[in-house]
Amino acid sequence: MTEDSNRHNEKMAKKKAARDKIMAGKTIERGLLIVHTGKGKGKSTAAFGMVFRHVGHGMRSGVIQFVKGAWGTGERTVLEKFPDLVTIKAMGEGFTWETQDRDRDIAHAREGWEEAKRMIVDPSYRLVMLDELNIVLRYDYLPLEEVLDVLKTRPMDKHIIITGRNARDEVIELADLVTEMEQIKHPFRSGVKAQAGIEF
Repeated sequence: MTEDSNRHNEKMAKKKAARDKIMAGKTIERGLLIVHTGKGKGKSTAAFGMVFRHVGHGMRSGVIQFVKGAWGTGERTVLEKFPDLVTIKAMGEGFTWETQDRDRDIAHAREGWEEAKRMIVDPSYRLVMLDELNIVLRYDYLPLEEVLDVLKTRPMDKHIIITGRNARDEVIELADLVTEMEQIKHPFRSGVKAQAGIEF
């Protein structure tokens, strides 16, 4: 073995020992409140990745899509093949600039939230994904305090993922894990339209 290889092996052995020590102190297991926000692409996609993980482990998930109801997605098509493990409710009629009807948007948000609350208290769901709830809260379609109260009092083992731009500070403060997707470059700015398999 070369001197470089020996140094590398010693360095990795020290890293492993330090990592093992850190991991030994992590003993808590509980439901997490996860927020995916920011202007970059991939918030819902990352959340759906966690839903797929739950399917892989045989655990049940619920998905409420607050805004994208009128838009068919590849994720929905795949997950509908697992009706025993995933319930998907697509509420709303599309993005707010398409509907242009605040009263209808509020009614759809309320309908979606009532369904979300049922899933959150239902012990058969391990994870509940609230897709674009941040948008709903940004436009005041639901009372923030009501949503925060449900999130604070959720069952201890329930994972909840909230997606959408402009997450409210109060939601971020309450969350266990927050990821902000930063947009560096996007093909839309170069005239490339949304494409199946990439955006939906």
